Amino acid sequence: MRFNPLRTLGVAACCLAYSGVAHAAGPGDQDRLRQMVDATIRPLMKENDIPGLALAISIKGERYVFNYGVASKEASQKVTNDTIFEIGSVSKTFTAVLASYAQVSGKLSFSDKATKYMPELAGSSFDKISLLELGTYTAGGLPLQFPKEVTDQDKMVAYYRNWHPSYAPGSYRQYSNPSIGLFGYLAARAMGEPFDTLMQDKILAGLGLKHTYVHVPTTEMRNYAYGYSKQAKPMRVGPGALDAQAYGIKTTASDLLSVLETNMDSSRLRDGTLQRAIAETHVGHYSVGNMTQALGWETYAYPTTLARLLGGNSSDMALEPQKTEPLNSPQQQKKDILLNKTGSTGGFGAYAVFIPARQTAIVLLANKNYPNPERVKAAYKILTAIGKLEVTGTAP
Repeated sequence: MRFNPLRTLGVAACCLAYSGVAHAAGPGDQDRLRQMVDATIRPLMKENDIPGLALAISIKGERYVFNYGVASKEASQKVTNDTIFEIGSVSKTFTAVLASYAQVSGKLSFSDKATKYMPELAGSSFDKISLLELGTYTAGGLPLQFPKEVTDQDKMVAYYRNWHPSYAPGSYRQYSNPSIGLFGYLAARAMGEPFDTLMQDKILAGLGLKHTYVHVPTTEMRNYAYGYSKQAKPMRVGPGALDAQAYGIKTTASDLLSVLETNMDSSRLRDGTLQRAIAETHVGHYSVGNMTQALGWETYAYPTTLARLLGGNSSDMALEPQKTEPLNSPQQQKKDILLNKTGSTGGFGAYAVFIPARQTAIVLLANKNYPNPERVKAAYKILTAIGKLEVTGTAP
């Protein structure tokens, strides 16, 4: 993969200001890309009352970042390349890499039962639930969120001990923070260090990320955007049970784009274990309608349709149990697939999508939690337009 200097197209609230030049594209090509993105993002922000948004695109190694609006309305602080956003459940893809790292390192096996690494749950339903089932939301119906009363470690353990599945493990997918949260927690236990430390030192550092954090340091707080609620109140994510594992990553659009590029081609990584761990997260384990559940990522045969992506990212898929079809032989990594993940916190909305065969990736980060279908439609529109530019030979 070619790694070129970051191309930045900065977009103010009311006007488009271009800075940076893509060496592989002429002015006309740059203008077409800019106009196409602007025509998609401006209406999206207006219709959903989004204060600030960063869009990052990678096309065959050429990288572009478009910055719109403000990171803080109160301070009139513009979104820049340094703006840090909460990415919500896109964090689950990072957790999946850490757990895969543990397996590749021989610290655990995904077929192990949960209680092997958490003996305080011995005698509970988790004696029969595997790590893989936790990582793919197929443990048997763990809910989307912990109950509000689960506020500390003891209450979390008590909750798991008293929980009983509604379905046989592996038979239904129920999207769940307590499920993948426990998956990450047990992986860290198997590795013998706290999850936050392992994530920062093994995964984020191993990926070469300079502006991605579990906990934003004091020196970076000036770049940490404020999210905005439906009532337009500024907010940031608060602490919660297994929050780091399920929705805790904060990052910039360019850093997250780099992660997607590494997912498409990990050959630049020095750590072979990390390379293999990333590849493991692309392996599909269960079919759920037109979507295949991998670890963290949700995948589709490519080419795919907008209708299929909208179905896979629908409220029903997030909130309702879905019958699964276990793959007899786990679907190994292919290039002819599309991988995506949405993520939200109270004040932020994120979407990440990449297509290895096209070496194309898009990151959408906003400081407003707006509907997943709107994110998917915007990204699909941009992907389609890029494809048309490539066909006519005018893509940057």
